Amino acid sequence: MTSAAAQLQLLEQPRGRSTGFWGMMLLITTEASLFSYLLFSYFYLGSMAQGPWPKEGPPSLTLVIPNTIILLASSGTMYWAESGIRKGRQGRLRLGLLLTLLLGIIFLAIQGIEYSHKHITPRTNAYGSLFFTITGLHGAHVAAGLLMVAVITARSLLKHFGPGHHDAVTNVSWYWHFVDAVWLSVFTCLYVSPYLG
Repeated sequence: MTSAAAQLQLLEQPRGRSTGFWGMMLLITTEASLFSYLLFSYFYLGSMAQGPWPKEGPPSLTLVIPNTIILLASSGTMYWAESGIRKGRQGRLRLGLLLTLLLGIIFLAIQGIEYSHKHITPRTNAYGSLFFTITGLHGAHVAAGLLMVAVITARSLLKHFGPGHHDAVTNVSWYWHFVDAVWLSVFTCLYVSPYLG
């Protein structure tokens, strides 16, 4: 068998998950643990609080509900982009990534507006500290995700991806969906649960 034929045979053999995939799964697992600990701390301190938790009353849902819809929509555009490149549709990949970038930026902007309307700070009390730590950390994860999306968007413009070569897009997609799933947990715990108590 010639060396060229041997190389072709190696390329045609099914391969396992990439190193990048396992790296992303490890990152997601550790970050999920971190948010789990923070949310547990939120409920633990809430159970120990004297009087209502939060003391200032439930947080406003005016901005956070549409912002949640915006972030969830970004998962849809990311999925649309990734499924597009699996079919070799470069234009769909680029458009989906650009829409994801736009929605993520809007989410962070609205979160900044929400912060500016808050009557508490991280130094006000334990609730304020946890609220800003949890939502701020999530915002930092969104920003990191936006950086990843920006990189693969730039690479998509250079036509680095195709139907059989899109691991980077898939890995970033996993991260982005994770960030959105975490937000659903944060939204439920910090914004919805105070109305149920």
